[in-house]
Amino acid sequence: MSDIKPHKKIVIAIDGFSSCGKSTFAKAIAARLGYIFIDTGAMYRAVTLYALEHGAIRSGIVHEEEVVALLNQISITFRFNPERGASDIYVNGDRVEGKIRTIEVSNCVSAVSAIAEVRTMLVRMQQEMGRRRGVVMDGRDIGTVVFPDAELKIFMTADPHVRAQRRYDELTAKGDRVSLEEIEQNVRDRDYQDMHRAISPLRQADDAIVLDNSTMTVEEQMEWVMERIAAL
Repeated sequence: MSDIKPHKKIVIAIDGFSSCGKSTFAKAIAARLGYIFIDTGAMYRAVTLYALEHGAIRSGIVHEEEVVALLNQISITFRFNPERGASDIYVNGDRVEGKIRTIEVSNCVSAVSAIAEVRTMLVRMQQEMGRRRGVVMDGRDIGTVVFPDAELKIFMTADPHVRAQRRYDELTAKGDRVSLEEIEQNVRDRDYQDMHRAISPLRQADDAIVLDNSTMTVEEQMEWVMERIAAL
């Protein structure tokens, strides 16, 4: 399959449920097009990690006022890592790429993401990062809130059990001791929280194209999206 380069730089917004492979998919698209990839989910995870490390989350309980009080201390940046061929995320200059992927962070990130002040700060950062176009951005509200004018909007979904298995495989490959049942419950809980939060709930934009990748390979997903880009 030959690479397809749009005649003008566009914004590609990818929204959807947790553990659908949104970030992997978005990174691959960005690499194919020579675009910048912005992992918004990692940004929310980074804030969650910072809150955990600074005591604003205790025994799994997110203390909103304490999280908000920490926000002016947080600076988030992305740096390209040639060894991975992708960007790593940094908080206040410290690389946190591995730390943000733990089950502890996963269990709290939806609650942190629902805090209005957190979303306001990160949406502002994301819009600034993407204002020059030529970006691929994934998250929960990219096509509905961050870039409602994106030229291509994709809404990703997959069966919850399939998503849990993918997450389980990822974590156990890193040596984390978790159960598939725990992961699947976390996936289902996050789906509910993401869709029912008061601020920017997860929903499909009216003009988004649905991609259910439950049984699709990465190559098949790339073929699918390149066909859509070519049709713009």
